Amino acid sequence: MALNKRVAIPIAIIVLAAAAGGGWYLWQGKHKAPAQQKVAEGKVLYTCAMHPFIIKDKPGTCPICGMALIKKVDAAGGQPSAEQQAMLGHVSVSPTQQIMANVATVTAGESALSKEVNAVGIVQFDQSRQSKVTAWIAGRIDKLNVNAVGAMVSKNQPVAEIYSPDLLATQQEYLLAVKSRDQLKNSPITAISQNGDGLVQSARQRLQLFGVKDSQIAELERAGKPTIRLPIYTPLSGVVIEKMVQQGQYVNTGDVLFNIADLSTVWVEVEVYENEFPNIHIGQRVEIRSQSFPGKPFVGRVAFIYPFLDPKTRTVKVRVEMPNPGMRLKPDMFVNAVIKVPLGKSLVVPMSAVIDTGKRKVVWVETSPGMFEPRDVQVGQQTDDQVQILSGLKAGEKVAVSGGYLIDSESQLKGGSGQDHSNMPGMKTDQKGGAPAAPATPPARKAPAGGSMNMDDMKM
Repeated sequence: MALNKRVAIPIAIIVLAAAAGGGWYLWQGKHKAPAQQKVAEGKVLYTCAMHPFIIKDKPGTCPICGMALIKKVDAAGGQPSAEQQAMLGHVSVSPTQQIMANVATVTAGESALSKEVNAVGIVQFDQSRQSKVTAWIAGRIDKLNVNAVGAMVSKNQPVAEIYSPDLLATQQEYLLAVKSRDQLKNSPITAISQNGDGLVQSARQRLQLFGVKDSQIAELERAGKPTIRLPIYTPLSGVVIEKMVQQGQYVNTGDVLFNIADLSTVWVEVEVYENEFPNIHIGQRVEIRSQSFPGKPFVGRVAFIYPFLDPKTRTVKVRVEMPNPGMRLKPDMFVNAVIKVPLGKSLVVPMSAVIDTGKRKVVWVETSPGMFEPRDVQVGQQTDDQVQILSGLKAGEKVAVSGGYLIDSESQLKGGSGQDHSNMPGMKTDQKGGAPAAPATPPARKAPAGGSMNMDDMKM
């Protein structure tokens, strides 16, 4: 019993002392917290938008990037000021980083932009320079002057000679009409003398319908006897592309003997995709390139745009008419076509300056030396190395053309607006879907070691 009293008394003393100390601590905290809060609220701190780990108690410039310091956002969930909100998307890149990442800038300016439409095509015959040699009268092919496809023929040289009884009889009728005219022209009766001229004219017209030329009729009248075989001529000079008769073969009126094509001019039927054919117009200059003649392009003009679209290839055919000296372009030859479409004068930047995020297109604009700001732009036509800027950029502004992904990665580490950061940890988006707010606690970064910067006033 005496032992229990000796143990219970010290324990009771300890409990009473702890209760008294706790009550005093709570009383002190309750009265001091408002005072300390007032002191903290009354003190304004300044930080760098690019380097949030630098904190000063008075305005000034950042010892790292030289930017003007802005008021620091408190850690109790306060919203950033308009100045700080505007600077959230900016990224500062030191000269060392620019050299290591090969960051280069160019000035956006207006220039004449032209787009190249590349397409494939096939060389075709010029249909306006094709013709068929047909038999104007039934008969037998007694002589064939052209024996193979590919032979060159001329309008002044006969390609075949045909024997026809009908033609022979018509020649004899013509000779008799001429003889009768000569006999009756001295008749005192006007009707008889005029009738002789009518017979000659009628027989002459029948010969012309059989394909006899005026020069051949004159030769027939001069010789005074009919020609057994009638020469057949081609309507144009060119190359025989098809031969359908043999020597000694009987043919009927209208049968095709040869197909002739003039290859001094050819067509190239180019297939242009449906999203590009609105840029094609009649008269445009077209450059044709063939693997058979590398480095030697051919030049032609757009002569016709077909009024229908191929549903299988989703292309529109464009006919290019071009000269073919030396007949180097052969029909059915595959070629490549380049059509340059002038787009006029517009604001352009290099293709490498535009970063495609999938949802939008961004360029990094250098607002001051080493300071870059993301800018959403709307692009237009694109060429091999340039892109047309429709909105979001002004002439004279400098944009990053290389090292843009380093700047973008710096923006992501900082929580800027170079990419879509709404899903990044620590980023809070306001209820109205606005820009992401600043992180609750800025990530601490170590200042670079060495150098002559004054780091005494930095608060980590």
